[in-house]
Amino acid sequence: MNNETIRKRLFEMQDLRYKAFHSRLMPNVDPELIIGVRIPDLRRLAKEINGTPEAEFFLQSLPHKYYEENNLHAFLIENIKDFNDCVKAVNGFLPYIDNWATCDSLRPKVFKKNPASLEKQAFDWIESEKTYTVRFGIECLMVYFLDGQFNNAHAEKVAAVNCSEYYVSMMVAWYFATALAKHYNETLPYIEKRVLDPETHKRTIQKAIDSYRIDKSQKAYLNTLR
Repeated sequence: MNNETIRKRLFEMQDLRYKAFHSRLMPNVDPELIIGVRIPDLRRLAKEINGTPEAEFFLQSLPHKYYEENNLHAFLIENIKDFNDCVKAVNGFLPYIDNWATCDSLRPKVFKKNPASLEKQAFDWIESEKTYTVRFGIECLMVYFLDGQFNNAHAEKVAAVNCSEYYVSMMVAWYFATALAKHYNETLPYIEKRVLDPETHKRTIQKAIDSYRIDKSQKAYLNTLR
């Protein structure tokens, strides 16, 4: 199996109705570059070819043409077991990510086992000038750290991010809404003091109000802080 064979496999899994639906979720991606392959099918293909010479060659074949090829790339990276090798692969891939869906799909398993190293790396990603690298760094702090003790250093880092890019602003809002759901009392001062820019502040409150993990009284109070 080579890159052309992989592409052929992707087109064999094409679902045109799913393509039409998914294209509407990513208005900044050319619909012609979306094949229309469902995520479970992509994950099955990644599992099938993981560790093969073909997969290694595919990982070295950036840039890819199609959205699904980028997602397949992300799912192959997820299975890299050595932390440093995984970070190297992520760093090689991040500059080519051009949409929120691919960015948010990348969840390497090995990251959970290396919190100290991941924290430093996430901070470095947040300092990037590239939209989806910044988004990915914030996502790492949200996904891998908010289940533990609330960390003010993380919240301060995210709050200081330049939110002029819509997809960065949305991730900052997602981070703080999730923090409210998991650490309400510790996170609330960031909302009360309005440390975020006005649009991101409003998006955070809306996401929190939409969350089933925040109770009615908390939502009622957050509503007063819009």
